[in-house]
Amino acid sequence: MLKRFLPNEHVKTVFHIEPEELKQRGIKGIITDLDNTLVAWDVKDATPDIIKWFKQMEDHNIKVTIISNNKEERVRIFSEPLATPFVFSARKPLTKSFKKAAREMNLKKEEVVVIGDQILTDVLGGNRAGFHTILVVPIVQTDGALTRINRRIERRILSWMRKRGMLTWEE
Repeated sequence: MLKRFLPNEHVKTVFHIEPEELKQRGIKGIITDLDNTLVAWDVKDATPDIIKWFKQMEDHNIKVTIISNNKEERVRIFSEPLATPFVFSARKPLTKSFKKAAREMNLKKEEVVVIGDQILTDVLGGNRAGFHTILVVPIVQTDGALTRINRRIERRILSWMRKRGMLTWEE
């Protein structure tokens, strides 16, 4: 059961996810979390580096959709300047929003990766929906109230996995 919390990959940041490598693996789309994955949870707009990353994906014909449990205003303010589709109030880890994002990109599950910083929402939801999942290190170590609770649970799950040799990366 806990294997559903295990990502397929782990990288430090989204900047370690290269469009050329994704294309070689047949990936045509990305479903990505917003807060603490693309920017710090309390940062409103995309940074110049994130804008560049989105442009790289676009230049390689890789579609990107942002999926967030946050409210519409938060996600819209970030996504619209990037001309990026988004799903707000996604209710992750439920699978409906993940499937909706892939459907709207007109892509099959095997053509999409899910990127996020939380195993309880992003990885679990992506895995349950049948996508390849990539866990990134949270951009900042501070979180909103609900996320702080999730992080405590995540630490226990990751510790359990580490003790059983299921993790292949160092913190």
